[in-house]
Amino acid sequence: MTATRTGGRILVDNLVAQGCDRIFHVPGESFLAVLDALHDVPQIDVVTCRQEGGVGFMACADGAMTGRPGVAFVTRGPGATNASIGVHVAMQDSQPMILFIGDVDRGMRDREGFQEVDFPAFFGPICKWATRIEDARRIPEYVARAYATAMNGRPGPVVIALPEDMLCDVVEALDRPRIDRILQDSDIVKDLEARDLLENASAPIAIIGGAYWDDAALADVGAFATEFGLPLAAAFRRQDAVPNDCPVYAGNLGYGPNPKLVARVKAADVVLVLGARLGEATTDGYTLITPDHPGQTLIHVHPDPNELNRVYRTDVAICADPGQFAKMMTVPTSDVEQRPDGAEAHAEWLEWSTPKPREGVALDLGQCVAAMRDRMPDAIICNGAGNFSSWWHRYWHYAAQPSQLAPTAGAMGYGVPAAVAAKLRAPDRPVVALAGDGDFMMNGQELATAIQHQADILVLVIDNGAYGTIRMHQEREYPRRLSGTTLHNPDFAALARAYGCWAETVETTDGFAPALDRALAAPGVRLLHLKTDVEFLTPGLTITSVRGG
Repeated sequence: MTATRTGGRILVDNLVAQGCDRIFHVPGESFLAVLDALHDVPQIDVVTCRQEGGVGFMACADGAMTGRPGVAFVTRGPGATNASIGVHVAMQDSQPMILFIGDVDRGMRDREGFQEVDFPAFFGPICKWATRIEDARRIPEYVARAYATAMNGRPGPVVIALPEDMLCDVVEALDRPRIDRILQDSDIVKDLEARDLLENASAPIAIIGGAYWDDAALADVGAFATEFGLPLAAAFRRQDAVPNDCPVYAGNLGYGPNPKLVARVKAADVVLVLGARLGEATTDGYTLITPDHPGQTLIHVHPDPNELNRVYRTDVAICADPGQFAKMMTVPTSDVEQRPDGAEAHAEWLEWSTPKPREGVALDLGQCVAAMRDRMPDAIICNGAGNFSSWWHRYWHYAAQPSQLAPTAGAMGYGVPAAVAAKLRAPDRPVVALAGDGDFMMNGQELATAIQHQADILVLVIDNGAYGTIRMHQEREYPRRLSGTTLHNPDFAALARAYGCWAETVETTDGFAPALDRALAAPGVRLLHLKTDVEFLTPGLTITSVRGG
């Protein structure tokens, strides 16, 4: 449409044109013209958060849920710098996101005005595109380009600064139509080459990850991998890239993987990488598969040509949507002899992911995961960073996407905001936020957002009185020299009740399942405060073992 409007209204109208139905924000005087426009646009749900870090994480998680950019608004200076953590996560996690920042007036720039920051310079290194809109007439152009940039190739974040006075300008502008992601077809010649390599390999393996896996793509991956008997391993924190009940699912790579899966990757003669970047965590510091991988043939399928041959020497580079490649691979070209490898790898994973009772621990988190699996198998699991997450990485059986929201960037404080965004997007599914005690305190204030917007999530706070991951590294490098990693915590259940949540504290394994049942029967936002022993760092490590006995 073409009409005379304020810049703020033009921006909101073009977000509607792009299909935006929700924004996350902390209000600021620098974008009041946008808030005023939103008053008259009921198509967009305005989620008011309590800190800009929570805003960024919610937008990142929303983009992961929908495949279209999660949209965030914050004010300049402190608001934008607080939100930068979400931009960093969206970039490293390859998730579409747009962050709009209310900025100083155009006439005030370069005077170090109140809360002034050069946002394109600040955000440029950690996003796909960072810019500033100087002319309200060009807002439709910038919004359309932001959506295209965020979604195409390797998805990621875009940051746009909005001068306050520009948003108040009254101008004519021609709105742009909806932008959709461009599907990249696979290369049939290279597909056949890849298929031939897999058919003739003695010990192939596939690693699946990245973004934009839909039900059809997952079905195709499962079909061709099962046909080949090809073990499917998930990249770090991409365990829902394939439903875990797939008969050739082999488990996850990253921190604390199954040693038998690690051995399979090392022994593989052909490695097929679908969508993943092969980052540091997935490859254990680029050692599990080395950048030159002598003795291994690497087939890399990725939608962004800039990722192919970027770090890893690639024998067969296929620039395509992994789902399109998988679809081509389901077309039979010859009889395939199904190997037993996939079924064997799946059996190894089932054994590895079945929690056994642990001696000497009052609250056994492995048994807690088992109880949750029985009661809520289709839950969306959201977690930030910390050793607490390793129990769910190992023992949870993830359903099809989206069922795991967890930052590959290793950011703390992600779980609660991500769970709020997930519940608003999928109100009929159970959503769980997992947080360590240190992790929770970084964005626990977003419980207020959950209450306000009726995002009825379940929160588990795993409290061992320490920054447990750092304590683990500290004990490894400087045994028994404890310094700076101990925490004095509040009563998390009482804190949750102050927000208006239902809450209980659990201190024993036997007490967990009944408390979980009560939580699941309770209305609203619920929190279980799990008090654990810092001695038990992960499912397989204790402080004593890290110290060397």
